[in-house]
Amino acid sequence: MTVILVLATFVTFIAIDYFLARKKAPVFAAQQVRRDVAVPRVQTKVIGGFQVQPNLKYHPGHTWAVAESPNLVRVGIDDFAAKLVGKVEAINLPQRGQWIRQGQKVLSFKKNGQTIDMVSPIEGSITDINDAAIKNPELARTDCYGDGWLLAVQSPDAKTNFRNLLGGALVRQWTEECAARLSGQMARPAMVAMADGGEAADDLSTHFEAEKYGEIVKEFFLS
Repeated sequence: MTVILVLATFVTFIAIDYFLARKKAPVFAAQQVRRDVAVPRVQTKVIGGFQVQPNLKYHPGHTWAVAESPNLVRVGIDDFAAKLVGKVEAINLPQRGQWIRQGQKVLSFKKNGQTIDMVSPIEGSITDINDAAIKNPELARTDCYGDGWLLAVQSPDAKTNFRNLLGGALVRQWTEECAARLSGQMARPAMVAMADGGEAADDLSTHFEAEKYGEIVKEFFLS
């Protein structure tokens, strides 16, 4: 009887928490990203020299996704990508209304005559793009988890897509592995800074020759 009462109480707490969470959930009119609503700010963690936000889901190609409603997903690049890409001249984004697939090359950066492609973490139709980031590409680098977001996607199968992304403890392991692989190919000063527990430099591209850099970004961005 005691076990039954404990289980019943546990289920009751879950039900209450579920309904309270639903009441607190934001409402998005017409499934659009509201420009007057600030991007959610969550305390970042520094892992292997790179900032990580625990509330996001990450694609192995270093883009992130976060659900703003059951089918509306905001997309951006992570801090690893922002630091590896460094300063750029321009950002190219897909058009509103375009259908994109998970893992498809959908955005690119122009840098020193090179095109750096990155893939989408989610599948769906583009409902919005961040015009501010297009006008000021530095936003994507200096505030990649905030005002530097890049796309909003209406994803009918978002729940399934999110299962293919990295979250929780897997993000720490993955970030540490990526940092170790990258530091092994960089100049010693940058390696030492990252090994000491500090953050990696804002523009890691300066530590590579042009030809080598092109190979590095393709390797890490799965492009």
